[in-house]
Amino acid sequence: MTAALAAAAVVAVRQPWRTDDAAAAPAGGKPSTVGVQRTSLSSGVNLSGRIGYGAATELGAQGQGTFTKLPAADDEITAGGTVYELDGKPVVLFTGTRPFWRELAGGMTDGADVRQLEQNLVDLGYAKGLDLRVDDKFTDATAVAVKRWQKALKLEETGKVELGRIAVLPDRTVRVQEVVAKLGGAAGGSGGTVVKVTSTELVATVQPEDDQLPQFAPGSTVEVALAGGGKVQGKVRTIARAHSGTDGPGTGAGGGGGGGGKDKATVTIALADQAAARKTLDSAQPAVTVTVTDHRADDVLVVPVTALLALAEGGYGVQIVRDGAAPVLVPVKPGLIANARAEVSGDLREGDQVVVPS
Repeated sequence: MTAALAAAAVVAVRQPWRTDDAAAAPAGGKPSTVGVQRTSLSSGVNLSGRIGYGAATELGAQGQGTFTKLPAADDEITAGGTVYELDGKPVVLFTGTRPFWRELAGGMTDGADVRQLEQNLVDLGYAKGLDLRVDDKFTDATAVAVKRWQKALKLEETGKVELGRIAVLPDRTVRVQEVVAKLGGAAGGSGGTVVKVTSTELVATVQPEDDQLPQFAPGSTVEVALAGGGKVQGKVRTIARAHSGTDGPGTGAGGGGGGGGKDKATVTIALADQAAARKTLDSAQPAVTVTVTDHRADDVLVVPVTALLALAEGGYGVQIVRDGAAPVLVPVKPGLIANARAEVSGDLREGDQVVVPS
């Protein structure tokens, strides 16, 4: 009796996902089935992107002289280390947000550049035991700390810092992307580019359409699928406009550009697993797929979307096979649909076998 009712019910359904309802039952008469899963389901925007080191910063020379030592591409330089040499003397990397624009010495007027100098001297350990307060005043303690720093660099211990001796960048450690200056060439003090540097941290970059930008709020979490397999968590760091005629996402790691003359937004995404990202960068295809989740359902029953049947009287159902019996039609309420799977609720449970096209 149950089988007969089930057969009658099947007549009253349509299968909008199928081109041929008879495909659900192969020639042998036994339908193809898939188990109902309890899992999480999410939907969102998927965009192709690239792995790279992000935008490069050009570092110029303020001092004059001959380049007697230059770094090599891919070198990493940490604050306190030498970026390059002029006339055999080091130009040192300090951390900060603005370049130095004047000589720093006792008797000078107060300024934020003095505070930046003192902060670096403290961070590098040259102010230990000194009554050096990090502020805008160049004091005797500041001069002593400068002399200690000069002694470590084997420079004349003058207690003052001449213009061009320090290169300032926001990152404590940088990676050399390209060396522009030539060994033995002359630095004219006009700020000509010596090297181009990037962060040492790998990032993913994508270029969404304008109507997709609201889903990439700074600080929001995204999922980054790596070309070689695996996924890492990402966090949106910045959104910037760049002309599409220039190099596109991932310029530092082989990213291509596009034409069209329209400003595009580039989203930079910090990656939690740098080791996994580096493997992708070293591969032949440093590509990624970035997913921004806009809807998510956790701990729900999920079936293939092709298992859903549109009922003639409205709503949806699935055919369930239990204990080898004939398929039984069970009404269900669909929820989130993503990646060819559908969240469902109704009189079914995890492990039930639902009929799908063969």
